[in-house]
Amino acid sequence: MQAPYRISRLKQAILWDKLTNSHCYVPDADIVMQAGKVLYAGPGHELPADYATLPISVDGRNLLAMPGLVDVHSHPATEPMSRGMFDELGSPGLFYSSLYEYMPVFRSDAASKPDCARVAYSEMLLSGVTTAVDLSTPWAGWLDVAQQSGLRVCLGPMFRSASWKTTNGYTVDYAWSEDGGRRSMQEALAIVDAASAHNSGRLSGMVVPAQVDTCSAEILKASFKEAESRNIPWQTHAAQSIVEFQEITRRHGLTPIQWLDSLGVLAQRSIIGHGIFLDDHPSTPWHTKTDLAILAQRDVAIAHCPTVFARRGYVLRDFGRYKRAGLRLGIGTDTYPHTILDDVRLAAYLGRIQEQTPEAVSTKDVFDAVTHVGASLLGRSDIGRIEPGSCADLVLVDMDHPMMRPSLDPIRSLIFSCDDRAIHSVYVDGKKVVEKGRVLTMDYEKATANLVQEQARISGSVSQRDRLGRSVEELIPPTYPTHG
Repeated sequence: MQAPYRISRLKQAILWDKLTNSHCYVPDADIVMQAGKVLYAGPGHELPADYATLPISVDGRNLLAMPGLVDVHSHPATEPMSRGMFDELGSPGLFYSSLYEYMPVFRSDAASKPDCARVAYSEMLLSGVTTAVDLSTPWAGWLDVAQQSGLRVCLGPMFRSASWKTTNGYTVDYAWSEDGGRRSMQEALAIVDAASAHNSGRLSGMVVPAQVDTCSAEILKASFKEAESRNIPWQTHAAQSIVEFQEITRRHGLTPIQWLDSLGVLAQRSIIGHGIFLDDHPSTPWHTKTDLAILAQRDVAIAHCPTVFARRGYVLRDFGRYKRAGLRLGIGTDTYPHTILDDVRLAAYLGRIQEQTPEAVSTKDVFDAVTHVGASLLGRSDIGRIEPGSCADLVLVDMDHPMMRPSLDPIRSLIFSCDDRAIHSVYVDGKKVVEKGRVLTMDYEKATANLVQEQARISGSVSQRDRLGRSVEELIPPTYPTHG
Protein backbone atom coordinates (compact mmCIF):
# COMPACT_ATOMS: atom_id res chain seq x y z
CA MET A 1 0.00 0.00 0.00
CA GLN A 2 1.11 3.56 -0.72
CA ALA A 3 2.85 5.13 2.26
CA PRO A 4 1.14 8.10 3.96
CA TYR A 5 2.14 11.48 2.52
CA ARG A 6 2.42 14.39 4.96
CA ILE A 7 2.40 18.07 4.02
CA SER A 8 3.36 19.92 7.18
CA ARG A 9 3.49 23.46 8.58
CA LEU A 10 1.47 24.97 5.72
CA LYS A 11 1.40 28.74 5.89
CA GLN A 12 -2.31 28.58 5.03
CA ALA A 13 -4.75 25.88 4.01
CA ILE A 14 -8.27 26.18 2.66
CA LEU A 15 -10.07 23.36 4.42
CA TRP A 16 -13.71 22.31 4.68
CA ASP A 17 -15.65 23.32 7.77
CA LYS A 18 -18.56 20.94 8.35
CA LEU A 19 -20.20 23.30 10.84
CA THR A 20 -20.60 26.11 8.31
CA ASN A 21 -20.67 23.85 5.24
CA SER A 22 -18.05 26.08 3.66
CA HIS A 23 -14.33 26.56 3.10
CA CYS A 24 -12.26 28.22 5.79
CA TYR A 25 -8.66 29.39 6.18
CA VAL A 26 -6.52 27.37 8.59
CA PRO A 27 -2.99 28.66 9.27
CA ASP A 28 -0.09 26.39 10.26
CA ALA A 29 -1.97 23.34 8.96
CA ASP A 30 -1.01 19.77 8.20
CA ILE A 31 -2.51 17.48 5.57
CA VAL A 32 -1.98 13.73 5.53
CA MET A 33 -3.10 11.61 2.60
CA GLN A 34 -2.83 7.98 1.60
CA ALA A 35 -4.25 5.76 -1.15
CA GLY A 36 -5.91 8.70 -2.86
CA LYS A 37 -7.75 9.95 0.24
CA VAL A 38 -7.18 12.68 2.80
CA LEU A 39 -6.63 11.15 6.25
CA TYR A 40 -6.16 14.37 8.18
CA ALA A 41 -6.57 18.06 7.37
CA GLY A 42 -6.39 20.59 10.15
CA PRO A 43 -4.17 22.57 12.51
CA GLY A 44 -0.71 21.11 12.91
CA HIS A 45 -0.93 21.24 16.71
CA GLU A 46 -4.00 18.97 16.58
CA LEU A 47 -2.32 16.33 14.43
CA PRO A 48 -3.01 12.88 15.93
CA ALA A 49 0.00 11.20 17.46
CA ASP A 50 0.02 8.42 14.86
CA TYR A 51 0.42 10.98 12.09
CA ALA A 52 2.83 13.24 13.98
CA THR A 53 5.50 10.56 13.75
CA LEU A 54 5.24 10.33 9.97
CA PRO A 55 8.14 11.81 8.00
CA ILE A 56 7.40 15.21 6.48
CA SER A 57 7.06 14.80 2.71
CA VAL A 58 6.62 18.52 1.98
CA ASP A 59 7.59 21.45 4.20
CA GLY A 60 4.71 23.84 3.59
CA ARG A 61 5.96 26.92 5.42
CA ASN A 62 5.77 29.05 2.27
CA LEU A 63 2.77 27.30 0.73
CA LEU A 64 -1.00 27.63 0.54
CA ALA A 65 -2.97 24.39 0.13
CA MET A 66 -6.32 24.64 -1.60
CA PRO A 67 -8.80 22.20 -3.15
CA GLY A 68 -8.24 21.12 -6.73
CA LEU A 69 -10.43 23.09 -9.12
CA VAL A 70 -13.36 21.65 -11.06
CA ASP A 71 -13.78 22.60 -14.74
CA VAL A 72 -17.40 21.74 -15.61
CA HIS A 73 -17.34 22.43 -19.36
CA SER A 74 -14.43 22.05 -21.77
CA HIS A 75 -13.63 20.83 -25.28
CA PRO A 76 -10.01 19.63 -25.09
CA ALA A 77 -9.91 17.68 -28.37
CA THR A 78 -10.78 20.68 -30.54
CA GLU A 79 -10.33 24.10 -28.92
CA PRO A 80 -6.51 24.30 -28.77
CA MET A 81 -6.51 24.04 -32.59
CA SER A 82 -8.36 27.38 -32.76
CA ARG A 83 -5.76 29.41 -30.91
CA GLY A 84 -5.15 32.70 -32.69
CA MET A 85 -8.12 32.15 -35.00
CA PHE A 86 -11.30 33.10 -33.17
CA ASP A 87 -10.13 36.06 -31.12
CA GLU A 88 -11.98 38.45 -33.46
CA LEU A 89 -13.78 36.11 -35.87
CA GLY A 90 -17.56 35.81 -36.05
CA SER A 91 -20.34 35.90 -38.65
CA PRO A 92 -22.03 39.33 -38.69
CA GLY A 93 -25.18 37.85 -40.20
CA LEU A 94 -25.33 35.27 -37.38
CA PHE A 95 -24.94 37.76 -34.55
CA TYR A 96 -21.15 37.33 -34.56
CA SER A 97 -21.26 33.70 -33.51
CA SER A 98 -18.41 31.60 -34.92
CA LEU A 99 -20.27 28.31 -34.38
CA TYR A 100 -21.91 27.87 -37.74
CA GLU A 101 -19.60 29.27 -40.40
CA TYR A 102 -16.06 29.22 -39.05
CA MET A 103 -15.62 26.49 -36.47
CA PRO A 104 -16.35 23.69 -38.97
CA VAL A 105 -13.64 24.86 -41.37
CA PHE A 106 -10.93 25.00 -38.69
CA ARG A 107 -11.98 21.89 -36.75
CA SER A 108 -9.27 19.49 -35.59
CA ASP A 109 -9.31 16.06 -37.22
CA ALA A 110 -8.61 12.55 -35.95
CA ALA A 111 -4.85 12.97 -36.33
CA SER A 112 -4.67 16.18 -34.31
CA LYS A 113 -7.12 15.43 -31.49
CA PRO A 114 -4.68 13.58 -29.18
CA ASP A 115 -2.24 16.49 -29.15
CA CYS A 116 -5.09 19.00 -28.79
CA ALA A 117 -6.26 17.09 -25.72
CA ARG A 118 -2.75 16.87 -24.25
CA VAL A 119 -2.31 20.62 -24.62
CA ALA A 120 -5.68 21.38 -23.01
CA TYR A 121 -5.22 18.86 -20.20
CA SER A 122 -1.76 20.28 -19.46
CA GLU A 123 -3.08 23.84 -19.31
CA MET A 124 -5.82 22.72 -16.95
CA LEU A 125 -3.35 21.04 -14.59
CA LEU A 126 -1.02 24.04 -14.62
CA SER A 127 -3.93 26.30 -13.63
CA GLY A 128 -4.95 24.09 -10.72
CA VAL A 129 -7.70 21.99 -12.30
CA THR A 130 -7.87 18.46 -10.93
CA THR A 131 -11.31 17.47 -12.32
CA ALA A 132 -12.43 18.25 -15.87
CA VAL A 133 -15.62 17.61 -17.80
CA ASP A 134 -14.46 16.81 -21.34
CA LEU A 135 -17.19 17.32 -23.93
CA SER A 136 -15.92 15.87 -27.21
CA THR A 137 -17.17 13.89 -30.15
CA PRO A 138 -15.72 10.38 -29.70
CA TRP A 139 -12.18 9.85 -30.96
CA ALA A 140 -9.76 6.93 -30.98
CA GLY A 141 -7.58 6.72 -27.88
CA TRP A 142 -9.64 9.20 -25.85
CA LEU A 143 -9.77 7.13 -22.67
CA ASP A 144 -6.06 6.36 -22.87
CA VAL A 145 -5.04 10.01 -23.19
CA ALA A 146 -7.46 11.04 -20.43
CA GLN A 147 -6.02 8.39 -18.14
CA GLN A 148 -2.43 9.36 -18.97
CA SER A 149 -3.15 13.00 -18.16
CA GLY A 150 -3.40 12.28 -14.45
CA LEU A 151 -6.57 14.36 -14.27
CA ARG A 152 -9.89 13.21 -12.92
CA VAL A 153 -11.85 13.32 -16.20
CA CYS A 154 -15.61 13.08 -16.68
CA LEU A 155 -16.03 12.09 -20.33
CA GLY A 156 -19.06 13.53 -22.09
CA PRO A 157 -19.15 12.04 -25.62
CA MET A 158 -21.46 14.29 -27.62
CA PHE A 159 -24.11 13.04 -30.02
CA ARG A 160 -26.86 14.72 -31.99
CA SER A 161 -29.71 14.17 -34.42
CA ALA A 162 -28.69 16.84 -36.93
CA SER A 163 -25.68 18.76 -38.18
CA TRP A 164 -25.72 22.45 -38.99
CA LYS A 165 -24.19 24.60 -41.70
CA THR A 166 -24.62 27.96 -43.34
CA THR A 167 -24.36 28.48 -47.08
CA ASN A 168 -24.84 32.24 -47.04
CA GLY A 169 -23.57 33.52 -43.69
CA TYR A 170 -26.96 34.64 -42.39
CA THR A 171 -29.17 31.55 -42.14
CA VAL A 172 -28.45 28.13 -40.62
CA ASP A 173 -29.61 24.86 -42.17
CA TYR A 174 -30.03 21.59 -40.27
CA ALA A 175 -29.49 18.16 -41.88
CA TRP A 176 -31.31 15.52 -39.81
CA SER A 177 -30.05 11.94 -39.57
CA GLU A 178 -32.31 9.07 -40.58
CA ASP A 179 -32.08 7.31 -37.21
CA GLY A 180 -32.54 10.52 -35.23
CA GLY A 181 -29.13 10.22 -33.65
CA ARG A 182 -29.83 6.95 -31.83
CA ARG A 183 -26.79 5.17 -33.28
CA SER A 184 -24.43 7.93 -32.19
CA MET A 185 -26.11 8.00 -28.76
CA GLN A 186 -25.48 4.28 -28.31
CA GLU A 187 -21.84 4.75 -29.30
CA ALA A 188 -21.56 7.57 -26.79
CA LEU A 189 -23.15 5.50 -24.02
CA ALA A 190 -20.63 2.72 -24.63
CA ILE A 191 -17.84 5.25 -23.96
CA VAL A 192 -19.63 6.53 -20.86
CA ASP A 193 -19.87 2.99 -19.51
CA ALA A 194 -16.24 2.22 -20.35
CA ALA A 195 -15.09 5.37 -18.57
CA SER A 196 -17.13 4.53 -15.48
CA ALA A 197 -15.59 1.02 -15.39
CA HIS A 198 -12.03 2.20 -16.07
CA ASN A 199 -9.46 0.69 -13.73
CA SER A 200 -7.78 4.04 -13.02
CA GLY A 201 -10.73 5.08 -10.86
CA ARG A 202 -10.34 8.63 -12.16
CA LEU A 203 -12.58 8.43 -15.22
CA SER A 204 -16.34 8.77 -15.21
CA GLY A 205 -19.08 9.58 -17.69
CA MET A 206 -21.78 12.10 -18.47
CA VAL A 207 -24.65 11.90 -20.98
CA VAL A 208 -24.38 14.79 -23.46
CA PRO A 209 -26.88 15.41 -26.28
CA ALA A 210 -24.79 18.06 -28.00
CA GLN A 211 -27.07 21.05 -28.58
CA VAL A 212 -30.72 21.79 -27.96
CA ASP A 213 -31.25 22.75 -31.61
CA THR A 214 -29.48 19.70 -33.09
CA CYS A 215 -31.30 17.09 -31.00
CA SER A 216 -34.82 15.78 -31.53
CA ALA A 217 -37.33 15.64 -28.70
CA GLU A 218 -37.04 11.86 -28.77
CA ILE A 219 -33.26 11.80 -28.38
CA LEU A 220 -33.32 14.40 -25.60
CA LYS A 221 -35.87 12.41 -23.62
CA ALA A 222 -34.18 9.06 -24.30
CA SER A 223 -30.77 10.40 -23.30
CA PHE A 224 -32.14 11.84 -20.06
CA LYS A 225 -33.57 8.43 -19.17
CA GLU A 226 -30.15 6.89 -19.82
CA ALA A 227 -28.58 9.39 -17.42
CA GLU A 228 -31.25 8.62 -14.83
CA SER A 229 -30.70 4.88 -15.11
CA ARG A 230 -26.95 5.33 -14.56
CA ASN A 231 -27.41 8.06 -11.93
CA ILE A 232 -24.97 10.35 -13.71
CA PRO A 233 -25.15 13.99 -14.89
CA TRP A 234 -26.79 15.11 -18.15
CA GLN A 235 -25.57 18.21 -19.99
CA THR A 236 -26.52 19.98 -23.20
CA HIS A 237 -25.66 23.29 -24.84
CA ALA A 238 -28.73 25.51 -24.62
CA ALA A 239 -29.44 29.24 -24.67
CA GLN A 240 -25.95 29.57 -26.16
CA SER A 241 -26.69 31.68 -29.23
CA ILE A 242 -29.26 34.08 -30.64
CA VAL A 243 -29.56 31.84 -33.70
CA GLU A 244 -30.47 28.89 -31.49
CA PHE A 245 -33.03 30.93 -29.51
CA GLN A 246 -34.74 32.08 -32.70
CA GLU A 247 -34.65 28.59 -34.20
CA ILE A 248 -36.30 26.93 -31.19
CA THR A 249 -38.96 29.63 -30.81
CA ARG A 250 -39.70 29.28 -34.55
CA ARG A 251 -40.03 25.50 -34.29
CA HIS A 252 -41.95 25.24 -31.04
CA GLY A 253 -43.23 28.64 -29.96
CA LEU A 254 -41.21 28.13 -26.77
CA THR A 255 -37.81 29.31 -25.66
CA PRO A 256 -35.03 26.69 -25.52
CA ILE A 257 -35.39 26.48 -21.73
CA GLN A 258 -39.18 26.19 -21.90
CA TRP A 259 -38.96 23.51 -24.58
CA LEU A 260 -36.51 21.45 -22.55
CA ASP A 261 -38.80 21.82 -19.56
CA SER A 262 -41.78 20.60 -21.60
CA LEU A 263 -39.79 17.44 -22.41
CA GLY A 264 -39.16 16.68 -18.75
CA VAL A 265 -35.37 16.83 -18.99
CA LEU A 266 -34.72 19.62 -16.52
CA ALA A 267 -33.84 18.32 -13.06
CA GLN A 268 -31.09 18.37 -10.45
CA ARG A 269 -28.82 16.21 -12.63
CA SER A 270 -29.26 18.57 -15.62
CA ILE A 271 -26.53 21.02 -16.58
CA ILE A 272 -27.18 23.73 -19.13
CA GLY A 273 -24.03 24.64 -21.01
CA HIS A 274 -23.98 28.47 -21.05
CA GLY A 275 -27.65 29.35 -20.43
CA ILE A 276 -27.10 32.95 -21.51
CA PHE A 277 -29.92 33.76 -23.91
CA LEU A 278 -32.98 33.48 -21.69
CA ASP A 279 -36.34 35.08 -22.41
CA ASP A 280 -35.34 38.23 -20.49
CA HIS A 281 -31.92 38.71 -22.10
CA PRO A 282 -31.75 42.02 -24.03
CA SER A 283 -30.62 40.17 -27.19
CA THR A 284 -33.51 37.67 -27.07
CA PRO A 285 -36.61 39.49 -25.79
CA TRP A 286 -39.67 37.25 -25.61
CA HIS A 287 -43.23 37.70 -24.44
CA THR A 288 -42.52 35.57 -21.34
CA LYS A 289 -40.05 36.24 -18.53
CA THR A 290 -40.02 32.81 -16.91
CA ASP A 291 -36.83 31.03 -18.00
CA LEU A 292 -34.75 31.89 -14.93
CA ALA A 293 -37.56 30.84 -12.59
CA ILE A 294 -37.97 27.53 -14.44
CA LEU A 295 -34.27 26.76 -14.10
CA ALA A 296 -34.37 27.55 -10.39
CA GLN A 297 -37.54 25.54 -9.76
CA ARG A 298 -36.03 22.47 -11.41
CA ASP A 299 -32.71 22.93 -9.55
CA VAL A 300 -30.88 22.97 -12.88
CA ALA A 301 -27.20 23.97 -12.89
CA ILE A 302 -25.40 26.31 -15.27
CA ALA A 303 -21.95 25.69 -16.75
CA HIS A 304 -20.75 29.29 -17.00
CA CYS A 305 -17.92 29.93 -19.50
CA PRO A 306 -17.38 33.69 -19.65
CA THR A 307 -14.29 33.91 -21.86
CA VAL A 308 -15.70 32.44 -25.06
CA PHE A 309 -18.73 34.74 -24.98
CA ALA A 310 -16.81 37.86 -23.95
CA ARG A 311 -14.71 37.20 -27.04
CA ARG A 312 -17.90 37.45 -29.14
CA GLY A 313 -19.20 40.51 -27.31
CA TYR A 314 -21.84 38.76 -25.17
CA VAL A 315 -22.23 38.16 -21.48
CA LEU A 316 -24.42 36.17 -19.11
CA ARG A 317 -26.72 38.61 -17.28
CA ASP A 318 -25.51 37.84 -14.72
CA PHE A 319 -23.72 35.56 -12.27
CA GLY A 320 -25.05 37.30 -9.17
CA ARG A 321 -28.63 37.38 -10.46
CA TYR A 322 -28.60 33.68 -11.34
CA LYS A 323 -27.13 32.80 -7.94
CA ARG A 324 -29.71 34.90 -6.07
CA ALA A 325 -32.42 33.11 -8.04
CA GLY A 326 -31.18 29.87 -6.48
CA LEU A 327 -29.17 28.39 -9.35
CA ARG A 328 -25.93 26.49 -8.92
CA LEU A 329 -23.24 27.83 -11.24
CA GLY A 330 -20.06 25.98 -12.07
CA ILE A 331 -17.29 27.45 -14.20
CA GLY A 332 -15.80 25.98 -17.37
CA THR A 333 -13.04 26.93 -19.78
CA ASP A 334 -14.83 25.92 -23.01
CA THR A 335 -12.26 27.61 -25.23
CA TYR A 336 -8.54 28.27 -25.44
CA PRO A 337 -6.61 28.77 -23.26
CA HIS A 338 -7.75 26.16 -20.76
CA THR A 339 -6.56 28.25 -17.81
CA ILE A 340 -9.53 28.31 -15.50
CA LEU A 341 -8.43 31.12 -13.20
CA ASP A 342 -8.88 33.47 -16.17
CA ASP A 343 -12.54 32.42 -16.33
CA VAL A 344 -12.94 32.68 -12.55
CA ARG A 345 -11.66 36.26 -12.56
CA LEU A 346 -13.70 37.22 -15.61
CA ALA A 347 -16.88 35.75 -14.09
CA ALA A 348 -16.43 38.05 -11.10
CA TYR A 349 -15.61 41.15 -13.14
CA LEU A 350 -18.39 40.73 -15.70
CA GLY A 351 -20.97 40.08 -12.99
CA ARG A 352 -19.91 43.26 -11.20
CA ILE A 353 -20.04 45.25 -14.41
CA GLN A 354 -23.59 44.07 -15.07
CA GLU A 355 -24.82 45.27 -11.69
CA GLN A 356 -22.36 48.16 -11.40
CA THR A 357 -21.20 47.16 -7.93
CA PRO A 358 -18.31 45.09 -6.56
CA GLU A 359 -20.81 43.52 -4.15
CA ALA A 360 -22.65 41.71 -6.96
CA VAL A 361 -20.19 38.80 -7.19
CA SER A 362 -17.78 38.02 -4.38
CA THR A 363 -14.51 36.12 -4.41
CA LYS A 364 -16.28 33.47 -2.35
CA ASP A 365 -18.99 33.15 -5.02
CA VAL A 366 -16.57 32.36 -7.83
CA PHE A 367 -14.18 30.22 -5.78
CA ASP A 368 -17.11 28.16 -4.53
CA ALA A 369 -18.28 27.81 -8.15
CA VAL A 370 -14.98 26.29 -9.20
CA THR A 371 -14.67 24.02 -6.17
CA HIS A 372 -17.49 22.45 -4.14
CA VAL A 373 -20.39 23.92 -6.15
CA GLY A 374 -18.80 22.72 -9.39
CA ALA A 375 -18.36 19.32 -7.77
CA SER A 376 -22.07 19.25 -6.90
CA LEU A 377 -22.89 19.52 -10.62
CA LEU A 378 -21.18 16.15 -10.99
CA GLY A 379 -22.98 14.68 -7.99
CA ARG A 380 -19.73 14.66 -6.02
CA SER A 381 -19.15 15.75 -2.42
CA ASP A 382 -15.69 14.17 -2.19
CA ILE A 383 -13.91 16.62 -4.52
CA GLY A 384 -13.70 20.41 -4.55
CA ARG A 385 -12.95 20.43 -0.82
CA ILE A 386 -10.26 19.21 1.58
CA GLU A 387 -11.42 17.23 4.59
CA PRO A 388 -10.83 13.76 6.03
CA GLY A 389 -12.30 11.22 3.60
CA SER A 390 -12.25 13.50 0.58
CA CYS A 391 -10.26 12.65 -2.53
CA ALA A 392 -6.64 13.76 -2.25
CA ASP A 393 -6.99 16.35 -5.03
CA LEU A 394 -5.23 19.52 -3.97
CA VAL A 395 -3.11 22.40 -5.17
CA LEU A 396 -0.09 23.99 -3.48
CA VAL A 397 0.48 27.69 -4.16
CA ASP A 398 3.80 29.46 -3.60
CA MET A 399 2.99 32.25 -1.13
CA ASP A 400 6.48 33.71 -1.64
CA HIS A 401 5.87 34.36 -5.33
CA PRO A 402 6.25 38.12 -5.88
CA MET A 403 2.79 38.38 -7.45
CA MET A 404 1.24 36.77 -4.36
CA ARG A 405 2.80 39.37 -2.07
CA PRO A 406 1.63 41.13 -0.01
CA SER A 407 -1.22 38.72 0.60
CA LEU A 408 -3.89 39.96 2.99
CA ASP A 409 -6.22 37.32 1.52
CA PRO A 410 -4.52 34.48 -0.40
CA ILE A 411 -7.44 33.52 -2.67
CA ARG A 412 -8.04 37.13 -3.68
CA SER A 413 -4.33 37.47 -4.42
CA LEU A 414 -4.35 34.29 -6.51
CA ILE A 415 -7.44 35.15 -8.55
CA PHE A 416 -7.09 38.89 -9.03
CA SER A 417 -3.33 39.48 -8.91
CA CYS A 418 -1.32 36.38 -9.59
CA ASP A 419 -3.37 34.00 -11.73
CA ASP A 420 -1.69 30.60 -12.13
CA ARG A 421 1.89 31.87 -11.97
CA ALA A 422 2.29 30.84 -8.33
CA ILE A 423 0.84 27.34 -8.63
CA HIS A 424 3.65 25.15 -7.36
CA SER A 425 2.33 21.58 -7.22
CA VAL A 426 -0.86 19.74 -8.06
CA TYR A 427 -2.00 16.38 -6.69
CA VAL A 428 -4.77 14.22 -8.11
CA ASP A 429 -5.81 11.09 -6.25
CA GLY A 430 -2.81 11.65 -4.00
CA LYS A 431 -0.31 11.57 -6.87
CA LYS A 432 1.77 14.58 -7.83
CA VAL A 433 0.98 15.59 -11.42
CA VAL A 434 2.53 19.09 -11.47
CA GLU A 435 5.76 20.13 -9.76
CA LYS A 436 7.22 23.64 -9.84
CA GLY A 437 5.09 24.59 -12.83
CA ARG A 438 5.96 21.48 -14.87
CA VAL A 439 3.46 18.82 -15.94
CA LEU A 440 4.73 15.40 -14.88
CA THR A 441 2.25 13.18 -16.72
CA MET A 442 2.48 14.45 -20.31
CA ASP A 443 5.00 16.11 -22.60
CA TYR A 444 3.30 19.50 -22.83
CA GLU A 445 6.06 21.09 -24.89
CA LYS A 446 6.06 18.28 -27.46
CA ALA A 447 2.27 18.39 -27.76
CA THR A 448 2.35 22.14 -28.43
CA ALA A 449 5.10 21.70 -31.01
CA ASN A 450 3.02 19.04 -32.74
CA LEU A 451 -0.01 21.30 -32.61
CA VAL A 452 1.87 24.03 -34.48
CA GLN A 453 2.43 21.63 -37.36
CA GLU A 454 -1.11 20.28 -37.22
CA GLN A 455 -2.67 23.74 -37.24
CA ALA A 456 -0.56 24.65 -40.28
CA ARG A 457 -1.70 21.47 -42.02
CA ILE A 458 -5.39 22.06 -41.32
CA SER A 459 -5.14 25.77 -42.14
CA GLY A 460 -3.64 24.88 -45.50
CA SER A 461 -6.88 23.29 -46.63
CA VAL A 462 -9.33 25.80 -45.13
CA SER A 463 -10.29 27.19 -48.54
CA GLN A 464 -11.60 23.73 -49.52
CA ARG A 465 -14.10 23.81 -46.64
CA ASP A 466 -15.00 27.48 -46.53
CA ARG A 467 -18.28 28.34 -48.28
CA LEU A 468 -16.57 31.12 -50.29
CA GLY A 469 -13.23 29.39 -50.76
CA ARG A 470 -11.41 31.94 -48.62
CA SER A 471 -7.87 31.39 -47.35
CA VAL A 472 -6.77 31.72 -43.74
CA GLU A 473 -5.31 35.15 -44.49
CA GLU A 474 -8.63 36.30 -45.93
CA LEU A 475 -10.65 34.91 -43.05
CA ILE A 476 -8.26 36.10 -40.34
CA PRO A 477 -6.36 39.20 -41.47
CA PRO A 478 -3.20 39.77 -39.41
CA THR A 479 -3.23 42.42 -36.70
CA TYR A 480 -0.55 44.35 -38.62
CA PRO A 481 0.73 44.06 -42.18
CA THR A 482 4.06 42.38 -42.79
CA HIS A 483 6.75 44.46 -44.47
CA GLY A 484 10.09 43.38 -45.80
